[in-house]
Amino acid sequence: MEFPQQPQQQRPAGDAKIIYPLGVKEITDKISNDEVVKRLKLVVKTYMDMDQDSEEEKQQYLALALHLASEFFLRNPNKDVRLLVACCLADIFRIYAPEAPYTSHDKLKEIFLFITRQLKGLEDTKSPQFNRYFYLLEVRWFIQSFLQMTGCVCMHVLNVLSGSLDYKPHCSNIYLFFFNQVLVMGKSSVSDLSEHVFDLIQELFAIDPLLLVSVMPQLEFKLKSNDGEERLAVVKLLAKLFGAKDSELATQNRPLWQCFLGRFNDIHVPVRLECVKFASHCLMNHPDLAKDLTDFLKVRSHDPEEAIRHDVIVTIINAGKKDLNLHVLFQWRVRKEAMMGLAQLYKKYCLHHEAGKESALKISWIKDKLLHIYYQNSIDDKLLVEKIFAQNMVPHSLETEEKMKCLYYLYACLDTNAVKALNEMWKCQNMLRGLVRELLDLHKLPTSEANTSAMFGKLMTIAKNLPDPGKAQDFMKKFNQVLGEDEKLRLQLDQLISPTCSCKQAEQCVREITRKLTFPKQPTNPFLEMVKFLLERIAPVHIDSEAISALVKLLNKSVEGTADDDDEGVTPDTAIRAGLELLKVLSFTHPTAFHSAETYESLLQCLKMEDDKVAEAAIQIFRNTGQKIETELPQIRSTLIPILHQKAKRGTPHQAKQAVHCIHAIFHNKEVQLAQIFEVHAIKLLVRWLLGMKNNQSKSANSTLRLLSAMLVSEGDLTEQKKISKSDMSRLRLAAGSAIMKLAQEPCYHEIITPEQFQLCGLVINDECYQVRQIFAQKLHVALVKLLLPLEYMAVFALCAKDPVKERRAHARQCLLKNISVRREYIKQNPMAPEKLLSLLPEYVVPYMIHLLAHDPDLTKPQDLEQLRDVKECLWFMLEVLMTKNENNSHSFLRKMVENIKQTKDAQAPDDPKANEKLYIVCDVALFVIANKSTSCHLDSPKDPVLPSNFFTPPDKDFINDKEYLSPEAKLVLQTGKIQQTGVLGAVNKPLTVTVRRPYIKTTTSDTGSNASTNSQPNSDVSSEASETGARENEENPVITKAGGVKKVRYISCEHRAGR
Repeated sequence: MEFPQQPQQQRPAGDAKIIYPLGVKEITDKISNDEVVKRLKLVVKTYMDMDQDSEEEKQQYLALALHLASEFFLRNPNKDVRLLVACCLADIFRIYAPEAPYTSHDKLKEIFLFITRQLKGLEDTKSPQFNRYFYLLEVRWFIQSFLQMTGCVCMHVLNVLSGSLDYKPHCSNIYLFFFNQVLVMGKSSVSDLSEHVFDLIQELFAIDPLLLVSVMPQLEFKLKSNDGEERLAVVKLLAKLFGAKDSELATQNRPLWQCFLGRFNDIHVPVRLECVKFASHCLMNHPDLAKDLTDFLKVRSHDPEEAIRHDVIVTIINAGKKDLNLHVLFQWRVRKEAMMGLAQLYKKYCLHHEAGKESALKISWIKDKLLHIYYQNSIDDKLLVEKIFAQNMVPHSLETEEKMKCLYYLYACLDTNAVKALNEMWKCQNMLRGLVRELLDLHKLPTSEANTSAMFGKLMTIAKNLPDPGKAQDFMKKFNQVLGEDEKLRLQLDQLISPTCSCKQAEQCVREITRKLTFPKQPTNPFLEMVKFLLERIAPVHIDSEAISALVKLLNKSVEGTADDDDEGVTPDTAIRAGLELLKVLSFTHPTAFHSAETYESLLQCLKMEDDKVAEAAIQIFRNTGQKIETELPQIRSTLIPILHQKAKRGTPHQAKQAVHCIHAIFHNKEVQLAQIFEVHAIKLLVRWLLGMKNNQSKSANSTLRLLSAMLVSEGDLTEQKKISKSDMSRLRLAAGSAIMKLAQEPCYHEIITPEQFQLCGLVINDECYQVRQIFAQKLHVALVKLLLPLEYMAVFALCAKDPVKERRAHARQCLLKNISVRREYIKQNPMAPEKLLSLLPEYVVPYMIHLLAHDPDLTKPQDLEQLRDVKECLWFMLEVLMTKNENNSHSFLRKMVENIKQTKDAQAPDDPKANEKLYIVCDVALFVIANKSTSCHLDSPKDPVLPSNFFTPPDKDFINDKEYLSPEAKLVLQTGKIQQTGVLGAVNKPLTVTVRRPYIKTTTSDTGSNASTNSQPNSDVSSEASETGARENEENPVITKAGGVKKVRYISCEHRAGR
């Protein structure tokens, strides 16, 4: 094959004698392939050993170089022949560089394509010829020569390659080697193009992105370079590649895209800035990538560098101007320029609906994000939000009805944080109005040092709520001086902050005050600007009586279902709830604006709605605004009182709390109103308050305990006027007993609970109402098993022996077993327990039990055999569980304890012979029971028992009580359980005589006796509380009635039975 003529180097192979290296015979098509390979290997070695300085050898083997580029070699079917020829040609480019022996462009192209085709052999790394393929790749001079064609043939070759899909993988290996040398290894001497490597990548990418498939991972490596300038250069390159109009690089190479996005958080400021600039261009060409860019731009909106924050703003605003759809993807908080831009967008698309509802929906997030800025610490941010709210979100220039409609639905659509921000904005403005009002009040007082000092404090606080507090202090001092000198100015300012000032009056006052401070006119007047900031914050430009009336009308329409709620994008329920919450907030800041019969009548309707939140908000509005209702609106008063009573009694805890506060705030005769409500909730409120205080320094606990005791003595009717229902009385008894038990769990209150109060609390377990007994026993058990209650309260379970319901007695016994087991286990597991045996050891419950039974109202005649038998049953109910095992000779310990009690006196009434006689009789019954049930009780006690000093006096050495208080007849009755002298009917029907109302009509029936005469009719509240405790009992002999077709089981109280 012929090549274009070149003066000395390139000639036809046939015109010059081909000189072969020593030992190499002529290579022609007439020899076998094996022989060709053998001879070529020697040629390859010869060229490998040559260098560029071997001018004689270069001239000698020039003809051979041209011969090796002939068709015989370039199109040889044998791959080994082609590989060896390619190695020779690569070395020829190296040796003859920079002037290759082949000057024809077509021949050069053919040779380079031939060499690149051979690189396919690199795929088989286990091939015996792999080293030769790799050598071919390593010959950097071949690469350099290839790249030095740029001025004449490179673009031509690249165009050819880009049109041939078959050659792309092989060419990419060439590129890979070059870029690996330059990008990864940093060898800039590879080629003169090394310094233009990124430009070359961009040009190759423009020709065909597939040419750089293998190069892209190297760019990802370069993005992580430690050199900031190097990262910046790569970011600029990739920004062009990713941002190109038809580029699919981001979707095809996700790892590189994610790595590039990570540079948005680069430590190097120019890199972050370049990323932000790229975003704007990328958003135009690739809106599908906007979602990926959103989070990173949002973070950069808070960048410490002002230039970056500014570029973020410009990027988003420009993108929004060109395509509104792009705006909705960004949720971020920025300062002045961004906020004003977003506010204008919101006003244009959401308020004026210039692009329809669909566009308004896309940017509906703006209102929330703008209000979120109010959480920033900077006062400038807060002032800007207030300005945006007044001008763009709810324009104060609108008519009242339109303005309130805008506010009404805006409030309903805000997210929780935006609502809180808006509420805080109104509270801050109201606080500032209060400060100005206090300042004006000080101007009305005579001049004094104290007055001047107070003014200074007010001025400093006001200045903190204005821009640049340092300068604001000076300007406020000057403003205060002007106020002192100008009475008309003070009157204008006083009218502006008056609770009755309307929005129109406020605007007029602001104009008048501003006009007065304008003179003398100046090009710039920072003092006037600062005063304007103050006036803008305190002027009521949105809310007055007319505005509240308009809001209430909108609320009424939502309640009636005639409002445009659905058109505004909210449901009626949401609108009602949000509207009431809005009114509730405004009732704090503008209470005077609510004072009208029309407004209150609408709120009364809301009080009757089933939605708890709506009713609660309405109550709070009445509480905040209704101070003049009792004197000026009697009709509203008469309707409001029963509703508040009902909410206080039957409403949710929050409603009840607000109802009580409302009554306290509105009505003068609050004591009468509250007296009708202070039932169970009042008791709980008192107890929670005391538990929160955890001290009795104010002696509040003493008075509370006396009140609770009086409630138990009066059976739940403190007034004793018999105006309280039986069900309410039973609830109050349960609440009072539970309250004493709750207070006893706090050590500081347990110490002041007297034995009498303890006994009254314990007797609740024998209440006439079944549910009261049930709930009280369960609460007692829960507190004892958690070791929250003192040990003496376990003695109350002894009274359960009198319960006529078998299941109740069984439940009480199980409670005792569980409590005793828990206490014994605690003593074993806790090494500190032996030091607290007096409060932990179950046996120490016996003194409390004996004292409690000695003061049982049923024990009126100590020698009465029936009463003695009842005492014995109660004692055995407890002792049976305690004496199950005789651990550590506990039986003798019990005996010794009871004997010691007989040597003391009743601390509750030490000088009362009858009280002491009852105590000793109960002791004798206890000793009788212990002696009859144990054969080892007469042994010596291992320890000397300690008796509680608040129940028993210390033993008197001169007093020895060895008297037997039980007659032989009494012992016989206790032994057999039978009373021969009393007839059967008398034993069954004999009623109890009590000093306090007894729980039920006592019977001596068997364990399965009827419950019909022993339980009061349950009420809904007590029954519900019973279900909460989880204490359920089998019902004995229930009375079955029908209500609504459904059978219900109900107990009949003794009062109900007697009434029939």
